[in-house]
Amino acid sequence: MTTVFSELSSIARSLESTRIVGEVSSIVGLTMTVSGLERAMGVGQRCVVEGRRGKVLGEVVGVDRDGTHVLPFGTWAGVTVGDPVALSPRGDTIRPDPSWRGRVLNALGDPVDRKGPLHEGLTERRVKAPPPPAFDRRRTGQRLETGVKIFDVFTPLCRGQRMGVFAGSGVGKSTLMAMLARRAEADVIVVGLVGERGREVQDFIQNDLGPEGMARSVVVVSTGDEPPLMRRQAAWTATAIAEYFRDQGLQVLLLMDSVTRFATAQREIGLSGGEPPTSKGYPPTVFSELPQLMERAGPGTEGAGDITAIYTVLVDGGDMNEPVADTVRGIMDGHVVLDRHIAERGRFPAINLYKSVSRMLPDCHTDEEFAVFQTARRTLARYADMEELIRIGAYRHGADKEVDAAIRFFGPAEAFLAQKKEESMASEETFARLYQLLGEAGVEVPMPKG
Repeated sequence: MTTVFSELSSIARSLESTRIVGEVSSIVGLTMTVSGLERAMGVGQRCVVEGRRGKVLGEVVGVDRDGTHVLPFGTWAGVTVGDPVALSPRGDTIRPDPSWRGRVLNALGDPVDRKGPLHEGLTERRVKAPPPPAFDRRRTGQRLETGVKIFDVFTPLCRGQRMGVFAGSGVGKSTLMAMLARRAEADVIVVGLVGERGREVQDFIQNDLGPEGMARSVVVVSTGDEPPLMRRQAAWTATAIAEYFRDQGLQVLLLMDSVTRFATAQREIGLSGGEPPTSKGYPPTVFSELPQLMERAGPGTEGAGDITAIYTVLVDGGDMNEPVADTVRGIMDGHVVLDRHIAERGRFPAINLYKSVSRMLPDCHTDEEFAVFQTARRTLARYADMEELIRIGAYRHGADKEVDAAIRFFGPAEAFLAQKKEESMASEETFARLYQLLGEAGVEVPMPKG
């Protein structure tokens, strides 16, 4: 009965009467200009265009003396000058429900997994909402167990933390996300696939995520062939769903791949709306939208849960200082760098320990764990400093005791930190094993007294 009521209420909202208030005056590229809507609609509101091939949903991105400028959620194919434009009864809201776990949605919140209609919740939520007030939020919580050895030791996550994963294409971002989705200590996983390759969606859901991960996940998908409004909307919709579960008092892990494609979509929208290109072709709204999106994740208010978020960032040619990567790094509570050279030598996850940092340290670790972390990182860094000399045979064994110990530690540590996506290990066992490997290499760990 509840499901039937949900379906009827959804149909009723879609059948609300609308009044035609404008008509198409021109279409240039993606931007359609409508006359007669200037006083009826503002930026961000939606309208429906009655084209020859059916209705097309659009969103207002600008208003000036020439008229109201609209971008499509689909394509303007079949739309001509003079076609009528109506106010849309469908606003920028969704109605999440606990039953959404295990489902795959598109950017507008409609099911795409062929499992039937979604049961709608009782309360509407705006897909683009402000973050909780800063002084109402709790502090970040205790460490979140991920089961990923290298993550738990060297770049630990706390509940409510936001972490950026920076990498080029094909270095293992999706696999790392799948490992986190399968094993992370969270009640609900919300995955936002923004601008994803169409052929990889099923691979990620069936192979990487698997039945175990999918059972507690909500996946929001917008493929790369979809218009920029849909790609941007996917990020907002995924965040709104995460906020719903957070407000139910649950611990939520939000995985978004990738924030770069969100920025690219916003760039297309901004340029179509007449914004000037500024930093490397990105208009100003890109750098205002990024913090508005990512600040919504984080610790909740008293009585609510937390949203622990992982955002992937594509860095072309390893340039960590390009505009989007630089902006995201300044917003995040830490960053993880995936290195192609490490991936090529066969160690996955290919995390570069020397370029990655979690800003939650040392609070994420106990004193003993932090001592193991510091010693292991320092020893691996010592090996990295001498790696070239070691490889070409210019270093003589016995010349430096620390380097000798680092050489003995490096090989076993690399083998231990490598991990398949099916594997998992508790953080206590990981620290114990690293401590053992340090001892076997002759590296002393200065444990705290008492």
